[in-house]
Amino acid sequence: MQHYPVFLDMTQARVVIGGGGEIALAKLRLLLKTDAKITLCAPGFAPEIEAHRPRVTLVRRPLLGCDLHGARLVYAATGDATEDARIAALGRKSGALVNVVDNLDASDFLTPAIVDRAPVVVAIGTEGAAPVLARKIKAHLEEVLPASLGILTRIGKGFRAMAEHLPQGTRRRAFWAEYYDTAGPRALEQGGEKQVEQALDALLARHLRAAPPEGHVDFVSAGPGDPELLTLKARKLIDRADVVIYDRLVSPEILELARREAVMISVGKEGFGPSTPQSEIHRLMIHHAQTGAHVVRLKGGDASVFGRLDEETDALDTARIRWQVIPGVTSASSAAASIGQSLTRRGRNQSLRLVTAHDMQGYADQDWRALAAPGAITAVYMGKRAARFVQGRLLMHGASPETPVTLVENASRADQQIVPTTLAHLPRQAAALAGPAIILLGLAPRATEQSFELQEQAL
Repeated sequence: MQHYPVFLDMTQARVVIGGGGEIALAKLRLLLKTDAKITLCAPGFAPEIEAHRPRVTLVRRPLLGCDLHGARLVYAATGDATEDARIAALGRKSGALVNVVDNLDASDFLTPAIVDRAPVVVAIGTEGAAPVLARKIKAHLEEVLPASLGILTRIGKGFRAMAEHLPQGTRRRAFWAEYYDTAGPRALEQGGEKQVEQALDALLARHLRAAPPEGHVDFVSAGPGDPELLTLKARKLIDRADVVIYDRLVSPEILELARREAVMISVGKEGFGPSTPQSEIHRLMIHHAQTGAHVVRLKGGDASVFGRLDEETDALDTARIRWQVIPGVTSASSAAASIGQSLTRRGRNQSLRLVTAHDMQGYADQDWRALAAPGAITAVYMGKRAARFVQGRLLMHGASPETPVTLVENASRADQQIVPTTLAHLPRQAAALAGPAIILLGLAPRATEQSFELQEQAL
């Protein structure tokens, strides 16, 4: 993030625009929505700018250093590169922040595209790289954000002191969520602003009488990494969570969906590396839930696949804490989709095995003869370090060295890598990968499989 978004208090702040034409007018239109004291300096002004006197001060000459005393923002908006550079230099000398219109490199700040539902303001920026995209996003938000949102927010803002009688955290958020989601819009539609104020009083009284919330834990499946593969329910629960206890393989993009106020706790486990003890994970879930918090236990892939779910739910049952499981996309499904293959296919395999190489002792108990059978399909989780062991066991039990194998690193993510190989070369290919990988035994990418079939037909 090159440009850090902030909202400046523009009450009586001095803003100076160097320029008097269409470029300056475009900036003026936005600044007129604020309470700033605005001055424009130029030899002449467009009629639309003239029409805004006396709201704005017009100085009929080029901008000078004396015009910038106390200025907070300066816009160089003449359209002449040399003149804009001169204005920018004067602005910086005065200590103001400078924006040179359409010149990202010469600007201290950017003016974003804005959706105005005052006091709700949505600012959209693209680091100056894609103004057309920013306008497209703005148009979409203009459609989905109702005009009444500003009225509800203004009324709610005046009620915030009363709402402070509710304890911070879950109870206060539940009050405001009900106001903005249902109670406020319904009251506004039925009786206008007066009805909204009455609805707020009744809503607060009901929430003050309500029993303190009971803490609970949601086991949310984060999927293989792509936020768009989250279920709608998973997204909602992540957004509402007071505490998020997350695994190492949960992607940063998914963690960004949590509220900034949420307590974020990493309990990463790494095969053959440092790990958070399972007992500590149990303690954290129980402790935060017993304080009344909504805890999201965020697990990579599907929570019920090699996620030690039973151990954690048993611990919560013992502590008498409510919980639920939100299923998701497991990494094997995402990896198979990335190579255009089905995990099961009529006439090829009537069963599918999901196995983990994380526990080497448990791995020795696999039905290796079944895994090595022609046409068998197996997805191996956390198998990079055990690739040579897997290869040896399969070959010992009759698997062909030419058995197709596909490794999918960082399945579904932007840096996903697909490595087609054979059982004979599996250890070497696995050792070359740095990120988490799924090993698909018995599957080649569809294009590769088709080329094999054509070669056989030619023979």
